[in-house]
Order: sequence, then C-alpha cells, then structure tokens
Amino acid sequence: MSYTQLAQGQRYQIYALRKHGHSQTEIAAFLGVDKATISRELRRNRGQRGYRPKQAQRLAEERRQGGQVWITPEIWQQVEAKLRADWSPEQVSIWLREQGKPLSHERIYQLIYADKRAGGDLHTHLRCQKKYRKRYGHYDRRGKIPAQISIEQRPAVVAERTRLGDWEVDLMIGKGHSGALVTLTERKSRFTLIRGVAAKTAEQVTRAVLDLLSGVAHRETITADNGREFAAHQTIAAGLNIDFYFAHPYASWERGTNENTNGLIRQYLPKSRDLSTLTTQEELFIMDRLNLRPRKCLGFRTPFEVFFELQPVALHS
Repeated sequence: MSYTQLAQGQRYQIYALRKHGHSQTEIAAFLGVDKATISRELRRNRGQRGYRPKQAQRLAEERRQGGQVWITPEIWQQVEAKLRADWSPEQVSIWLREQGKPLSHERIYQLIYADKRAGGDLHTHLRCQKKYRKRYGHYDRRGKIPAQISIEQRPAVVAERTRLGDWEVDLMIGKGHSGALVTLTERKSRFTLIRGVAAKTAEQVTRAVLDLLSGVAHRETITADNGREFAAHQTIAAGLNIDFYFAHPYASWERGTNENTNGLIRQYLPKSRDLSTLTTQEELFIMDRLNLRPRKCLGFRTPFEVFFELQPVALHS
C-alpha cells in the first residue's frame, strides 16, 4: 500500500468527483493513484465543513513544513490568548505568520473544535455560532444536465486563442435574485455581448443566447458552467450550428475570460443592482464601453477591432 503526494489540481478533482457521488475507489482510478492515497487525503486534510480543496492544500503544505503537527505549548498559549480576546481564527493566523509561525485559520478552527469536544469553551469566542450538521449523500442539488459534452473534448485550438468564434457564456444574478444578465465573451478578441433576462430559466437564457449570437459571423464553440440555466444547450447548439461544451464543476478558471469580463461589467452593474430594471440603453452603453476600450492583452487594440478584423484607427493631432 503506497501513498502519493497530491497536487492542488488533483485536490480540486477529488472535491468535484465526491460532489458527484463517486466512491474513493473510483476517484483513485480516475487520478491513477492507490485508493489508500485518497482515503488518507480525506482523513487528514478535512475541516469542520468537510473536505475542501483549497483548505486541504494548505493543511498539506503546513504538514510538510511542520506547522500542522508541531504546535508547541508556547504557540498554543498565544493562540488561546488571542481567541479569548475575541480575535477571529483568520486574524490569529495572520498575526502568527507575521511572527514567523505559519498556522492556517483552518487548523485553528480544528483546534477550537477539538477543545470543544474535550469540554472547553474556546468556541464561545467565535463570532459565528452556527451549528454545522454533517451532510450525507449527494451535495449538488442542481442535478446533472443531460447530454453534456465535457470541456475535455473541446478542440485544443480553443485554448490557443488563435481563431475567432470561441465563446464563453455565464449568468450574472441581480440583487435579491431580481433579474439576471446573460454574458457572452469571445476568447480571442474579448468581444462581449450582454442581454438582461427576467429570470434565470433555461428558456429565457436560451432565447437570449440565440438572439445575441444569431447575427454573429464567428461561431465555432461555446463553453458554459454547469448551471441548470444551460439545460437547453442542445437547442442552442442546433440553432446556431455551434459546438457546446461544459467546464468541470467548480472550475471557474476554465472560463477565465468570461469571469474576468463579468468583473469588468460589475463596474457598471454592482451586486447591489436590481437587474430586473436593466434597460436596452444600459446594455448598449456597457457593451460599447467594453468593446471600444483598448486592451493591453490585445496589444492596445479594442475588442471591436480584433473581432471585426479592422486596422486600428490612427489618431491625428
């Protein structure tokens, strides 16, 4: 029986596969490691909310540095004193790091709950006194979208950004879930299209995507996340004669272009905005601001110039 050190990307895969109900044996086979590796990973690198990849990576790194195992009485006294002064675990962790004593806030939470199980009262100094319950079975309640084609089957040329027509799609939600915004970004040019919808239903999102891309010349692929609003992906693919792919669950970096664009849109439509009141004039204004702005990643050309293959407009004095 052997144990293999896992990389951060593998920990995200473990998290996603567990979310979809795969057993430890199946996960081990998928990653090409011994099932003992998965068992040990889940046992040693979990927090009070279960197994999370970012937390697991940090705990593993601390263990390699000695921070996970060797917590001296002196360090523990310092941690306890700060907690009793109502410092948060994150504040304590940052303070310790500045003292050259790396200890993650996840590890401090583990110590707090170990103290609680032993009858201690450190947990009473936490600002959030939520009761966490253990959840069994399938975590993702959205359900799996039928006939999905994984991003793994997407042509390699899409990642190279050497051609026009490869789109990423997402949905931004308004304040209080009032209204939503369909966002489409072309990977090579960063050209962006947006359309407001009254609700995040598959029917309304599908209609918006078809309307936005129906008159566009460059259409090769489109990549989405696993939201149920894209359940009618086959309708979109057939209506636009385009190949539709889905990113891995909880892997937003696989649609990084669109995620970055959504951040730019938030300058004009902050999270406090009710998107049900969005007007066509506002949509056009935002698209103009994004598509007519020179971008460093495009050699200071605009998305409009790159998408329509135009020469930059010379500035005359």
